[in-house]
Amino acid sequence: MLEHATETGLERLRRTIRDIPDFPKPGIVFKDITPLLKDRHCFHYAIKELASRTRALQVHHVLGIESRGFIFGSALAYELGAGLLIVRKPGKLPFKTTSVEYALEYGNDNLEMHVDALAKGDRVLIVDDLLATGGTAEATARLVEKAGGTVVGIACLCELAFLKGSEKLKGYNVITLLQL
Repeated sequence: MLEHATETGLERLRRTIRDIPDFPKPGIVFKDITPLLKDRHCFHYAIKELASRTRALQVHHVLGIESRGFIFGSALAYELGAGLLIVRKPGKLPFKTTSVEYALEYGNDNLEMHVDALAKGDRVLIVDDLLATGGTAEATARLVEKAGGTVVGIACLCELAFLKGSEKLKGYNVITLLQL
């Protein structure tokens, strides 16, 4: 069982995410989820909890954002009985793509999705492991909408609350398990 006598499931999830200072560059504290993934009870609990918070959205597709969003997205799609879509950096998808450009702290980047990934009106749940500034999630939402889909939610394992990514996503249903 996941929960100990004095520890809730969410507290255990929080405890299994470790900080890696100065990765990938000085001044960044990377949130390493690999200990959570390694712990079968924590990983299972995280997926079940995300599913319970998103099941009512009646999604057609879960869309995982490269690359850790693929992990949570695939398991969540299975749990919800939905299809799985992926969004990747340019040049990584083998078929014809549609793209969206978005601003980074220093410059711009692009995300791509196959042109035939969505049909008009498809209900899409965007999934990633971590919500930071909200830029990638917001760009992914624009890509879904550009393709004719409807974003019914943006779900993340955790949010770095001090970066206020949820504020950039006003108007979207943002679901996170943990605030870090």
